[in-house]
Parts: sequence; structure tokens; C-alpha cells
Amino acid sequence: MLRIRNATVTFEGHDGRQVHALDRVDLDIEEGAFVVALGASGCGKSTLLNTIAGFLPLSDGSITLNGREIDGPGADRGVVFQKDTLLPWASIIDNVALGLRFAGIPKRARRERARELLGLVGLADFAESHPHELSGGMRQRVGIARALATEPDILLMDEPFGALDSLTREQMQELLVSVWHRTGKRIFFITHSIEEALFLGTRLIVMSPRPGRVVARYELDFVKRYVETGDVRGIHLDPAFAALREEIRQILHSDHHQGIAA
Repeated sequence: MLRIRNATVTFEGHDGRQVHALDRVDLDIEEGAFVVALGASGCGKSTLLNTIAGFLPLSDGSITLNGREIDGPGADRGVVFQKDTLLPWASIIDNVALGLRFAGIPKRARRERARELLGLVGLADFAESHPHELSGGMRQRVGIARALATEPDILLMDEPFGALDSLTREQMQELLVSVWHRTGKRIFFITHSIEEALFLGTRLIVMSPRPGRVVARYELDFVKRYVETGDVRGIHLDPAFAALREEIRQILHSDHHQGIAA
């Protein structure tokens, strides 16, 4: 279990003022869950992800993974960012194997593992290519494979499809569901898109403008239905999907106006 209790983050902004980024967030992410955090820019989604990753300390509260308190980055957490961070001079297979190299895994073993993961994300034929030879969506697939290489307990994804065109984004969503289903990894995914959140998550948390609080929680089954049927269009046309989309849009718009008034 990844357990977040009373997670609060404050820091000093560039103008010297105290910024209250995250306020008393509680969240559990069990093995195999796909949890999506949704909210407007500045609502604390990335701050929450960065505290789980160990990049940012909490001001108050605690985060534990399998009973161990998180106090810094670790191989038990894989991170995929919106902009790929691939090494441009390295081959795709060496990019995927980078974390294994740092862990001291022998070259043959780490390349075998990297090839296996490239197969998982549909890039087996591009192992010896370089990042500049791949499209944006393909590079994000490499990023997912690299994050999985060290067998993390949780995959943390910070708006990884936000910069992609709509068609590529849909394809990447379907690929990610396939990876999640085949590996059983727990995933924490943040997004601005209501449709993306509803399609991907087994659980959805909606966050308020700063300071970031969880203002709504939903248990979802659309992604499980997609795994069973493969029917994306049917899910998006489902009246229940449309009703939830409108309900969440109202929550976000209400919070936005309250934030402006504040």
C-alpha cells in the first residue's frame, strides 16, 4: 500500500511570500490501482506527485510505501514526465536500460530486460535507433519502458500525454491501459483532461485550486470495461460517462471561480 496522510506542502515563492501548495491530502493507492488526479493548473497535482517521488519534502504529514516512509527518490518509484528526458546521444535500448546500469546490472542482463520492455510498448524494432528518429508518442513509450525497467512498486506519470496531438494521445492512452493490465502495476497519473481521467482511472480524485485539496473522489470502472471489450467509442458514448464528465466539469468550474474570488 502507498499511504498518504495529511500531506501538506508550503514553500517560499520567488517574491518571498509563503506558497501553500498542498493541504492535508489523504490518499491510499493499493497494488494494481490506477489512480488519476485531476485539476486545473496550480492545484497541487504535480506537487503531490513530486512528494511521492521523493523530489519534494512534505511540510507536514507522511507518505509511506509498503510501510516505509518516503524521504527521497528511490528505484521503487518510476517517473514519467510530460516532456521526455531521453539521452539524445544514447540508443533507445540504452535509454531504457539506464536505471539498470546505475543499479549495477550486467550489460547483457540489462539489455535483455530493456528489449523485453520495448516489446511491451511496441518498439522492439527501434532498439538501436536514437531519440531524434522517433516521434513524440514513440519517445513517451520509451519513457514508460524506462520507468518500468527497475520493477518499481508504483509508476508516477506527470501529464505524460499533454503535449501530444489528439490522435496520438488516444493511442497512448490505450497503450498505457494495455501496459497496466499486463504488468499489474499501480499507477498515479495526473492530467487536466476530464475525459482522459474518466477513461484511465479505477479511482479519480478531483483537486481544488491552491492550496490543493481533494474535493471529490470517484470509483470508476470504464477502464476495466475497455480491457474487457476494447470498445473506446462505446465508453465515451455511455450516458454514465457523459453524466460524470458534466458533474466533474461543474466541480472544476465552481472551484475555479471560487479561486478567482479568493
